[in-house]
Amino acid sequence: MGEAVILEICADSVESAVAAQCGGARRVELCSSLLEGGVTPSAGLISTVRRKLDIELYVMIRPRGGDFCYTDEEFETMKKDVLMARQLGANGIVFGILQEDGDVEIAKTRCLVDIARPLKTTFHRAFDMSRELSKSLEDVIKTGANRVLTSGGEQKAEDGIRTIAKLVKSADQRISLMVGGGITRSNVRRIIEATGVCEIHASMRVNVASPMRHRNERISMGPAKGREYQRALVLQEEVRRLMESANDGAHHRAKPR
Repeated sequence: MGEAVILEICADSVESAVAAQCGGARRVELCSSLLEGGVTPSAGLISTVRRKLDIELYVMIRPRGGDFCYTDEEFETMKKDVLMARQLGANGIVFGILQEDGDVEIAKTRCLVDIARPLKTTFHRAFDMSRELSKSLEDVIKTGANRVLTSGGEQKAEDGIRTIAKLVKSADQRISLMVGGGITRSNVRRIIEATGVCEIHASMRVNVASPMRHRNERISMGPAKGREYQRALVLQEEVRRLMESANDGAHHRAKPR
């Protein structure tokens, strides 16, 4: 029998974080503004979710949407946010920093890793935006980070299976590889079996209608019209079903050679 899969669920609300835990997730990645891929959540949200969860809580450290090449001022913000997350009881942080040429920014990454300790650190899918994944993996290892989140450089992990398998082999247990990007019940087993990974990252969010009865359809607060009257939530049952499929895959997981 293969090693049990660790499932991390991305959540942007207290309700979603609790649903992830009840569905069997081992870890929650907490962020805000998921439409932009996630940014740093507020102190209030971190604190409230921490009180509700018994499982591990990792906090996204990303001062804005867009690219992962940060100014000195943005980096100072990130350092302060790492300290905030640590003080509020997070178990880990999630971030990624690149240079203008697409290489991993080793010095700044190592700095955040050191500030975060003893919290664990995940280098997120900025990794997939880097210039050369094999080199980037070695660079992230040099920083002392505990984990890399990757889709194998593709939009969806299912399309990056070959690359992920190569990265797992190259990592040679020097760093954990977690796979994310378009993970569903229908593909998670195949991804685990083919790559040998032990950690999976997913969102499992579904759109639900807003409880608002009064609606002003003439106004939209953002570029996506109508978003004010729907919410995206993680559902406990969907997490549970994904966990079952993932564990099925673990029984037949490939072993790196």
